Amino acid sequence: MNINDILKQGLSHLSDGAELVVEDSWSQGRTVYGGLSTALLFQAIKERVSEHYLVKNINVNFVGPLFTEAPCQIDVQTLRVGKNVTQFIAYLTQNDKTCVVCQACFTRDRRSKITVHNQPTLHFTREKNANFFPPIPKVVPKFLKHFDLAIQEGGIPFTGRKTDHYLGWMRYKNLTTPLSEAAFIGLLDSYPPTLIQLLKWPAPASTINWNVEFFHPLPQGNANDWFAYHDKTIHAEHGYGATEATIWSEDGRCLAISRQTVGVFD
Repeated sequence: MNINDILKQGLSHLSDGAELVVEDSWSQGRTVYGGLSTALLFQAIKERVSEHYLVKNINVNFVGPLFTEAPCQIDVQTLRVGKNVTQFIAYLTQNDKTCVVCQACFTRDRRSKITVHNQPTLHFTREKNANFFPPIPKVVPKFLKHFDLAIQEGGIPFTGRKTDHYLGWMRYKNLTTPLSEAAFIGLLDSYPPTLIQLLKWPAPASTINWNVEFFHPLPQGNANDWFAYHDKTIHAEHGYGATEATIWSEDGRCLAISRQTVGVFD
Protein backbone atom coordinates (compact mmCIF):
# COMPACT_ATOMS: atom_id res chain seq x y z
CA MET A 1 0.00 0.00 0.00
CA ASN A 2 1.25 3.48 -0.81
CA ILE A 3 0.75 6.46 1.50
CA ASN A 4 -2.45 7.53 -0.25
CA ASP A 5 -3.98 4.10 0.39
CA ILE A 6 -3.18 4.31 4.10
CA LEU A 7 -4.39 7.91 4.40
CA LYS A 8 -7.65 6.83 2.74
CA GLN A 9 -7.89 4.04 5.30
CA GLY A 10 -7.38 6.65 8.01
CA LEU A 11 -10.30 8.70 6.69
CA SER A 12 -12.50 5.60 6.71
CA HIS A 13 -11.53 5.00 10.33
CA LEU A 14 -12.61 8.54 11.20
CA SER A 15 -15.93 8.39 9.34
CA ASP A 16 -17.21 4.91 10.18
CA GLY A 17 -14.79 3.40 12.70
CA ALA A 18 -13.18 1.06 10.16
CA GLU A 19 -10.14 -0.81 11.41
CA LEU A 20 -6.89 1.08 10.93
CA VAL A 21 -3.87 -1.19 10.40
CA VAL A 22 -0.50 -0.19 8.90
CA GLU A 23 1.21 -2.91 6.88
CA ASP A 24 4.77 -4.01 7.62
CA SER A 25 6.27 -2.36 4.53
CA TRP A 26 5.95 0.93 6.46
CA SER A 27 7.95 -0.24 9.48
CA GLN A 28 10.87 1.70 10.91
CA GLY A 29 12.60 -0.73 13.22
CA ARG A 30 9.95 -1.93 15.64
CA THR A 31 7.53 0.93 15.00
CA VAL A 32 5.56 2.55 12.16
CA TYR A 33 7.52 5.13 10.16
CA GLY A 34 7.12 8.41 12.04
CA GLY A 35 6.30 10.45 8.95
CA LEU A 36 3.33 8.19 8.21
CA SER A 37 1.94 8.17 11.75
CA THR A 38 2.23 11.97 11.79
CA ALA A 39 0.54 12.24 8.38
CA LEU A 40 -2.39 10.17 9.66
CA LEU A 41 -2.83 12.42 12.71
CA PHE A 42 -2.46 15.60 10.67
CA GLN A 43 -5.06 14.43 8.16
CA ALA A 44 -7.47 13.65 11.01
CA ILE A 45 -7.00 17.15 12.39
CA LYS A 46 -7.29 18.79 8.96
CA GLU A 47 -10.77 17.26 8.56
CA ARG A 48 -11.96 19.58 11.35
CA VAL A 49 -10.29 22.77 10.12
CA SER A 50 -12.02 25.48 8.09
CA GLU A 51 -10.55 26.08 4.63
CA HIS A 52 -9.83 29.66 5.69
CA TYR A 53 -7.04 28.46 8.01
CA LEU A 54 -3.57 27.34 6.91
CA VAL A 55 -1.28 25.05 8.88
CA LYS A 56 1.42 27.08 10.62
CA ASN A 57 3.23 24.38 12.58
CA ILE A 58 2.98 20.90 14.03
CA ASN A 59 4.62 19.51 17.12
CA VAL A 60 4.85 15.73 17.45
CA ASN A 61 5.90 13.54 20.36
CA PHE A 62 6.67 9.89 19.67
CA VAL A 63 5.68 8.46 23.04
CA GLY A 64 6.01 4.75 22.40
CA PRO A 65 6.20 2.18 19.59
CA LEU A 66 3.27 1.94 17.19
CA PHE A 67 3.36 -1.58 15.77
CA THR A 68 2.55 -2.55 12.20
CA GLU A 69 -0.02 -5.23 11.40
CA ALA A 70 -2.00 -4.35 14.55
CA PRO A 71 -5.12 -2.19 14.94
CA CYS A 72 -4.66 1.40 16.13
CA GLN A 73 -7.04 4.27 16.80
CA ILE A 74 -7.07 8.04 16.15
CA ASP A 75 -8.68 10.54 18.49
CA VAL A 76 -8.83 14.30 17.81
CA GLN A 77 -9.55 17.03 20.37
CA THR A 78 -10.15 20.72 19.74
CA LEU A 79 -8.00 22.91 21.97
CA ARG A 80 -9.23 26.29 20.76
CA VAL A 81 -10.96 27.80 17.75
CA GLY A 82 -10.08 31.49 17.60
CA LYS A 83 -10.66 34.25 15.11
CA ASN A 84 -7.09 34.01 13.78
CA VAL A 85 -5.47 30.99 15.45
CA THR A 86 -6.91 27.49 15.84
CA GLN A 87 -5.25 24.57 17.61
CA PHE A 88 -5.99 20.86 17.81
CA ILE A 89 -4.36 17.81 19.35
CA ALA A 90 -4.59 14.24 18.05
CA TYR A 91 -3.58 10.89 19.50
CA LEU A 92 -2.62 7.56 17.94
CA THR A 93 -3.25 4.78 20.42
CA GLN A 94 -2.77 1.04 20.33
CA ASN A 95 -3.71 -1.51 22.97
CA ASP A 96 -4.94 1.35 25.18
CA LYS A 97 -1.49 2.98 25.12
CA THR A 98 -0.63 6.40 23.69
CA CYS A 99 1.91 5.98 20.89
CA VAL A 100 2.04 9.31 19.01
CA VAL A 101 0.72 12.78 19.89
CA CYS A 102 0.43 15.62 17.36
CA GLN A 103 -0.51 19.20 18.18
CA ALA A 104 -1.21 21.38 15.14
CA CYS A 105 -1.65 25.13 14.86
CA PHE A 106 -3.57 26.74 11.99
CA THR A 107 -3.76 30.46 11.29
CA ARG A 108 -5.63 32.93 9.08
CA ASP A 109 -3.69 35.49 7.08
CA ARG A 110 -4.06 39.06 8.37
CA ARG A 111 -2.95 42.45 7.16
CA SER A 112 0.34 43.45 8.79
CA LYS A 113 2.92 46.18 8.43
CA ILE A 114 5.69 43.63 9.10
CA THR A 115 7.19 41.61 6.25
CA VAL A 116 10.51 39.75 6.67
CA HIS A 117 11.86 37.08 4.30
CA ASN A 118 14.93 35.47 5.88
CA GLN A 119 14.24 31.86 4.91
CA PRO A 120 17.31 29.82 3.93
CA THR A 121 17.98 29.83 0.20
CA LEU A 122 18.53 26.74 -1.92
CA HIS A 123 22.24 26.72 -2.79
CA PHE A 124 22.61 23.36 -4.55
CA THR A 125 21.10 21.63 -7.56
CA ARG A 126 20.06 18.03 -8.08
CA GLU A 127 22.88 15.88 -9.44
CA LYS A 128 22.11 13.25 -12.04
CA ASN A 129 24.45 10.71 -10.42
CA ALA A 130 23.56 11.16 -6.73
CA ASN A 131 23.81 8.10 -4.48
CA PHE A 132 20.59 6.38 -3.44
CA PHE A 133 20.09 4.53 -0.17
CA PRO A 134 20.57 0.82 -0.91
CA PRO A 135 18.13 -1.74 0.61
CA ILE A 136 20.52 -3.12 3.24
CA PRO A 137 18.68 -5.49 5.65
CA LYS A 138 18.73 -4.41 9.33
CA VAL A 139 20.39 -1.11 8.34
CA VAL A 140 17.91 0.58 6.00
CA PRO A 141 14.31 0.39 7.35
CA LYS A 142 11.57 -1.19 5.26
CA PHE A 143 9.59 2.02 4.76
CA LEU A 144 12.32 3.48 2.53
CA LYS A 145 11.10 1.26 -0.32
CA HIS A 146 8.38 3.90 -0.78
CA PHE A 147 10.86 6.77 -1.29
CA ASP A 148 13.75 7.90 -3.46
CA LEU A 149 16.47 9.55 -1.36
CA ALA A 150 19.28 10.96 -3.49
CA ILE A 151 22.24 11.81 -1.24
CA GLN A 152 24.75 14.45 -2.33
CA GLU A 153 26.47 14.90 1.05
CA GLY A 154 26.37 12.60 4.05
CA GLY A 155 26.61 8.83 4.30
CA ILE A 156 24.79 5.55 4.72
CA PRO A 157 23.85 4.88 8.37
CA PHE A 158 26.34 2.96 10.52
CA THR A 159 29.29 3.37 8.17
CA GLY A 160 31.53 5.40 10.49
CA ARG A 161 31.38 8.59 8.45
CA LYS A 162 32.86 11.85 9.72
CA THR A 163 29.93 13.90 8.42
CA ASP A 164 26.99 14.80 10.66
CA HIS A 165 24.65 16.30 8.07
CA TYR A 166 22.64 15.35 4.97
CA LEU A 167 22.33 17.27 1.73
CA GLY A 168 20.20 15.82 -1.01
CA TRP A 169 16.79 15.26 -2.56
CA MET A 170 13.72 13.20 -1.80
CA ARG A 171 10.45 12.15 -3.38
CA TYR A 172 7.81 9.42 -3.32
CA LYS A 173 8.06 6.44 -5.64
CA ASN A 174 5.25 5.48 -7.97
CA LEU A 175 2.65 8.10 -7.00
CA THR A 176 0.79 10.03 -9.68
CA THR A 177 -1.88 11.90 -7.70
CA PRO A 178 -1.48 15.50 -6.48
CA LEU A 179 0.48 15.78 -3.25
CA SER A 180 -1.79 16.46 -0.28
CA GLU A 181 -0.51 18.35 2.76
CA ALA A 182 -0.67 15.13 4.79
CA ALA A 183 1.39 13.23 2.19
CA PHE A 184 3.90 16.10 2.07
CA ILE A 185 4.32 15.82 5.84
CA GLY A 186 4.80 12.08 5.40
CA LEU A 187 7.77 12.78 3.13
CA LEU A 188 9.59 15.16 5.48
CA ASP A 189 10.84 12.50 7.92
CA SER A 190 12.16 10.07 5.31
CA TYR A 191 15.90 10.79 5.70
CA PRO A 192 17.68 8.92 8.53
CA PRO A 193 18.81 10.82 11.63
CA THR A 194 22.03 12.70 10.86
CA LEU A 195 23.84 11.14 13.83
CA ILE A 196 23.73 7.46 12.96
CA GLN A 197 26.08 7.76 9.97
CA LEU A 198 28.80 8.43 12.57
CA LEU A 199 28.38 4.96 14.07
CA LYS A 200 30.30 1.94 12.78
CA TRP A 201 27.71 -0.64 13.83
CA PRO A 202 23.90 -0.73 13.83
CA ALA A 203 22.29 0.69 16.97
CA PRO A 204 18.72 1.72 17.81
CA ALA A 205 17.81 5.35 17.22
CA SER A 206 14.47 7.12 17.41
CA THR A 207 12.95 10.56 17.14
CA ILE A 208 11.52 11.77 20.44
CA ASN A 209 10.11 15.12 19.36
CA TRP A 210 9.48 16.61 15.91
CA ASN A 211 8.53 20.19 15.14
CA VAL A 212 7.80 21.57 11.67
CA GLU A 213 7.22 25.20 10.64
CA PHE A 214 5.49 25.65 7.27
CA PHE A 215 5.80 28.40 4.65
CA HIS A 216 2.91 28.70 2.23
CA PRO A 217 1.81 27.87 -0.32
CA LEU A 218 2.59 24.21 0.23
CA PRO A 219 3.10 22.00 -2.85
CA GLN A 220 0.06 20.97 -4.87
CA GLY A 221 1.89 19.37 -7.79
CA ASN A 222 2.65 15.81 -8.81
CA ALA A 223 3.43 13.45 -5.93
CA ASN A 224 6.65 12.37 -7.70
CA ASP A 225 8.16 15.87 -7.62
CA TRP A 226 11.62 16.18 -6.06
CA PHE A 227 12.24 18.23 -2.92
CA ALA A 228 15.61 19.50 -1.71
CA TYR A 229 16.68 18.62 1.83
CA HIS A 230 19.48 19.91 4.08
CA ASP A 231 19.62 18.48 7.61
CA LYS A 232 22.37 19.47 10.04
CA THR A 233 23.23 18.44 13.58
CA ILE A 234 23.02 21.35 16.00
CA HIS A 235 24.18 19.50 19.11
CA ALA A 236 24.73 15.92 20.27
CA GLU A 237 25.75 14.66 23.69
CA HIS A 238 24.89 11.97 26.26
CA GLY A 239 22.88 9.88 23.78
CA TYR A 240 20.67 12.65 22.40
CA GLY A 241 20.96 15.05 19.49
CA ALA A 242 19.20 18.11 18.11
CA THR A 243 18.91 18.53 14.34
CA GLU A 244 17.45 21.15 12.01
CA ALA A 245 16.45 20.58 8.38
CA THR A 246 15.25 22.88 5.62
CA ILE A 247 13.05 21.68 2.76
CA TRP A 248 12.65 23.44 -0.60
CA SER A 249 10.73 22.83 -3.81
CA GLU A 250 12.95 22.16 -6.82
CA ASP A 251 12.44 25.73 -8.03
CA GLY A 252 14.04 27.01 -4.81
CA ARG A 253 11.03 28.02 -2.72
CA CYS A 254 11.49 27.33 1.00
CA LEU A 255 8.60 25.14 2.19
CA ALA A 256 9.38 24.09 5.74
CA ILE A 257 11.90 23.98 8.58
CA SER A 258 11.98 20.71 10.52
CA ARG A 259 13.57 20.26 13.97
CA GLN A 260 14.01 17.01 15.83
CA THR A 261 15.24 15.65 19.14
CA VAL A 262 16.76 12.24 18.46
CA GLY A 263 17.82 9.53 20.89
CA VAL A 264 20.67 7.19 19.89
CA PHE A 265 21.13 4.04 21.97
CA ASP A 266 24.68 3.08 21.05
